[in-house]
Amino acid sequence: MSSEKVKRLTLFGLTWPIFIEIFLHMLMGNADTLMLSQYSDKAVAAVGVSNQVLSVVIVMFGFVAQGAAILIAQNLGAKNNQQAGEISALSISLNLLFSLFLSVGLFFGAKTILQFMDLPQEIMGEASSYMQIVGGLIFIQALIMTLGAILRSYGYTKDTMNVTIGMNILNVMGNYLVIFGPFGFPVLGVEGVAYSTAISRFIGVIVLFYLFWKRNSDEIKIGYFFRYQKQYVKRLLQIGIPSAGEQISYNASQMVITYFIAQLGTIAITTKVYAQNIMMFIFLFSIAIGQGTQILVGHLVGAGDMEAAYKRVMKSLKISIVVSLSMATIVYFYSKPLLGIFTDDTTILETGAWLLLMTIVLEPGRAFNLIMISSLRAAGDVKFPVYIGVAVMWGIGVTFAWFFAIYLNLGLMGIWISFIADEWLRGLFMLRRWKQRNWVSMSFVQPGKKQDSV
Repeated sequence: MSSEKVKRLTLFGLTWPIFIEIFLHMLMGNADTLMLSQYSDKAVAAVGVSNQVLSVVIVMFGFVAQGAAILIAQNLGAKNNQQAGEISALSISLNLLFSLFLSVGLFFGAKTILQFMDLPQEIMGEASSYMQIVGGLIFIQALIMTLGAILRSYGYTKDTMNVTIGMNILNVMGNYLVIFGPFGFPVLGVEGVAYSTAISRFIGVIVLFYLFWKRNSDEIKIGYFFRYQKQYVKRLLQIGIPSAGEQISYNASQMVITYFIAQLGTIAITTKVYAQNIMMFIFLFSIAIGQGTQILVGHLVGAGDMEAAYKRVMKSLKISIVVSLSMATIVYFYSKPLLGIFTDDTTILETGAWLLLMTIVLEPGRAFNLIMISSLRAAGDVKFPVYIGVAVMWGIGVTFAWFFAIYLNLGLMGIWISFIADEWLRGLFMLRRWKQRNWVSMSFVQPGKKQDSV
């Protein structure tokens, strides 16, 4: 990738394809939920809890993708293009090996994991079936994440967007066949949805690898995929493990909170799934802005322009807060029609509406985290978000969830109180850290100077 193209990167140019890509990823999950809701509310609960577990696993192999994205962006900013290519190939190979190990564990341990979650027996069969299929092939998602992170760091955000469009089309078509059984096709329910998800991802990863090779073949040799240079592996782990640590802690805490919700019954689980599916379309704006900002900050820090990086993040934060607050308000006013897309259960509709009202307070706090944490990582400050994240998520998030939802018997509204406290407190800590500018001295490369090792 030429240095001229790096200079042309803009927040809007990076963010709108990322936004559409994330939107379609969420749409894929919602397509499963919406189409399964026509089949059975219990099937929705089964897939929802299974995906909660799988999201933790995805983050576990996300640390390589995170490390690669940051290192590649900084090296491109510093004009170290060859090393960016070497890191790209290494991250793909390393993540494939690691994710294959996790896939085997999920396939054979699915039922044990779900039993540990205290899942209601009525949905255990469908949940374990879904987890075995999707979890057993989770290495495909690892490759999708890694290839996507690399292409985005190089500025090819439209490539990953286009692949996601294709994956969604295939997934919806597959869901339609296995849920509604047209033309005499067998109705396979949850198991069929799992196969549809796996097949669409498999085709997607093949296309992503083709695009990756096409865009970077001048800088990458086949041998790079089998050359595990110690200095590169060490740096990937030094960045990636702390970067993923915050996400692992978050998802693990969400699993514990899901355990609390499971004690409230299947209706509570289903309501939470529907409400969060709708909420995803609120905070995807902040996710997209955060990812676009991370790429820009990586390039700017690699080039040594710290003041521009600082100002870029503060502008992105203001945009994200305004957008998330506006979207949350709009969604609340249309909460019952939106929830009505999934179900006509009166209890779910009423409780879900209250949760979406509380989301107006929740989402601006989430915006702080999504922008500030990704920016701190891109600048090289990867440990601080983990320390604060672990302390607040467990000390406030999980504790408040138990106290308000179980002890005070406030149910799902108690859960949402814990979400609000967690997001806002962490977000304010991250903002304070950025303003202190400790990250200025934490860059992993020297701008404009070829590195002997990364």
